[in-house]
This record gives sequence, structure tokens and C-alpha cells, in this order.
Amino acid sequence: MNVAVISDIHGNFQALKSVLDDMAKFGCEKILCLGDLAMAGPEPGVIIDYVQEQDGWEIIQGNTDKMIAEYSTELFEQVYSTFPVMANALADDVKILSDAQKNFLKNLPQQKEIDICGVKVLMVHGSPRKNNEDILPDFPIEKVEEIISGTDADLIFCGHTHIPCGYQTNKKQTVVNVGSVGRPMHGEPKACYVIANFENGTFSIEHRFVNYDKETAAGIVSQRGFDGCLKLASMILNPKDRHI
Repeated sequence: MNVAVISDIHGNFQALKSVLDDMAKFGCEKILCLGDLAMAGPEPGVIIDYVQEQDGWEIIQGNTDKMIAEYSTELFEQVYSTFPVMANALADDVKILSDAQKNFLKNLPQQKEIDICGVKVLMVHGSPRKNNEDILPDFPIEKVEEIISGTDADLIFCGHTHIPCGYQTNKKQTVVNVGSVGRPMHGEPKACYVIANFENGTFSIEHRFVNYDKETAAGIVSQRGFDGCLKLASMILNPKDRHI
């Protein structure tokens, strides 16, 4: 059974469409989505509406989904103090999204555990203990084991960092960061996701890197008009820094 795992779409429908076209080659029977659907991207509402219409998707809430759903002046100021462009994007997202779209994000579960062909799979956004905790490629295995301590899943899927990686712990738990569909940060402007094959209690993992129409995506976000939208457009075309 082939399963696609995606994360961090960030309102980028051009990237999502290319990923969906790529995963169609594998006959995926299920799609797992690890959150961060909308914030600071070209078309946040388009992505939310599209995702709501899909059958057979397992979806959890990302940290920026929660930020949109629980937006306040205090939250804006907190984000602005460190990441002003992201704060401006957040405020604009909140302005253009409908109450129904915000409620959809608000009601997503923070994490989800499912069984796939006898494999216990845990879906998280950042880590099992925090939705905004990083799991990065250069972590020592001891740090990863500390982060996932208390879990008994065979396979843990995460996103949040926009940087794909994977770990096998000493307790035979597998941790896979699936990267980002909409704002990749692995050095190339290609959408990233995972194809996982499950069979009789075993699994294999492949990260997929997909070209998409990044020029159109950058052009749309550059027209959104909030202070910093041109910087976000440049990140889509030439990803260098994870935060701006």
C-alpha cells in the first residue's frame, strides 16, 4: 500500500498541484497531511478549500494553522518582534480568510495515530511534544530519542522545519521529516514530500523532489500587498533562509 505524506503547503497551490500529479504515479491509497496549510503563501484560502473537499486525507494542525485560528494583537506583536514579515503575512491571512476557513484550521487535531498495514504511525507537525519543535538533519540520535521519548509508534512523520531528513533510533523507531511542499528549504526550489510503502508490518520511505511553477507562485504572493510580500516571493524562487 502506497501512502503519500505531505506537510507545510503554506498556500502554494502550484506546488501542491505538481506534488499531486507526481504522487498519482504511485497509486497512493491515502494521503497524510501534517499541517501548515495556509500561512504566508500565495493563496491560503484556495488551499484550505481544496483540502476540505478531499476524501481519504488524514490531516493534523500545524503551528501556523493554530496561529491563524487563535490570532490576537498580542500574538501579532510577539511574532513581529522576531519575524516581522511573517507577522505581516499572518495578519493579512487572518483578514482574507473566512470564519469557516479559520474554524476548519481551529478544529484540526494536533496529532493523530493510525495503523497502516500493521505499522503504528504517529502524525505530528513539529514533534510529539510540541507543534513548533524542530527535528533537523544534523541532530545527534540521542536528541531525537529524547524528543520522541514516551511514544511507542513504529514510524513518526513530522514536518515544520521544511528540511527533509530521517532517523532510526536504538529502539527501532523511525522518524521521518517529510520536508515542505510549499516552501522548501533544502537548497533547491523543489516541492518535497514522502511516498511510504506499507506491507505486512513493514515499510519503506522515499523522499520525492518535484519541480513546479514557482514563478507563478512567486508572482501571486508578490501581489498580496502586505509589507514583506516581495521577500516571501524571493524565498519561493531562491530558498536560502528558513525565517525572514
